[in-house]
Amino acid sequence: MSPHDSSSSVSRRHVLQGAAGLVAVGAASMSGPIQSATAAESKPRGLTVKNNRINQSICHWPFANFGEKWSLDQTCQAAVQLGCKSVELLGPDSFATLKKHGLVCAMTNNGMPGAPFVKGLNNPKYQAQVIETTKKHIDACAEAGMPNVIAFTGFKWVDVDDPSKGEIDPDEGAKNTVKGLKELTAYAEKKNVTICMEHLNSRVLNDNNRGHPGFQGDHIDYCADIIRAVGSPNCKLLFDIYHVQIMDGDVITRILDYGTDLIGHIHTAGNPGRCELDNEQEIAYAPIMRALLKIGYKGYVGQEFIPTRDPMAGLRAAVAECDV
Repeated sequence: MSPHDSSSSVSRRHVLQGAAGLVAVGAASMSGPIQSATAAESKPRGLTVKNNRINQSICHWPFANFGEKWSLDQTCQAAVQLGCKSVELLGPDSFATLKKHGLVCAMTNNGMPGAPFVKGLNNPKYQAQVIETTKKHIDACAEAGMPNVIAFTGFKWVDVDDPSKGEIDPDEGAKNTVKGLKELTAYAEKKNVTICMEHLNSRVLNDNNRGHPGFQGDHIDYCADIIRAVGSPNCKLLFDIYHVQIMDGDVITRILDYGTDLIGHIHTAGNPGRCELDNEQEIAYAPIMRALLKIGYKGYVGQEFIPTRDPMAGLRAAVAECDV
């Protein structure tokens, strides 16, 4: 997920709320073009995915909140046209729309209000609420056949509404998160659902989900140790390449070291700027995708960049780059 606090104007929860009221596009329109800024890009070209070795997904929130501000149906239509199998970071209220388009939700939100990564499992003040709402979403995923629910450590503040009250010790935060994840994972195991905990960067300013100053799980090795301590195949990392690059780097080495024992889901975006996966940013995505194939990764790769130009053109290029 990409920096927003609980008062942010753009959050994944807001995306969910907005999506529910959007006008549906009929399934019969799937053969028609998505209306985009570039007429040539709007014309159907056939599937962009050719090799089909990487399962690709589109995160809805960037395309709902930036650029042309697609409806959920438009994002689904884009996914189908490109050959992606999922539209994600949605709640159970979106599952029917996804199924209408023959798609899954590769990563389901956990249901916490506001920015769901602010109040996390690291904080005893919020942990019970996080567990309760996440269990409800595990139930919904199990019923609908959706694979994963997201989780977070949360921010490091004792009281996220008043940071002056102090910080949670990192070791204590890790212990609290392990405790919460163990309870959630025991529940998820019975439902055949996986909990994926995401690492977020704390370096980039709080600007449209580009960074999350104050987030406790801001180093990927810290989060990996938490997942190891839980010790279940139903609890894994959401390895966001954009965030890992900013905080720690060494992306391919970490993928090879962690393997599929730890990595359960992938997110992408160009750095700097959380932009398109083009030659103006520093991350080489094709070699990273080949590293995922090397470890036998079978999960999803979610495109989570913020569009700065024609969204369909950016998605087409990103999907092609990851289709190794």
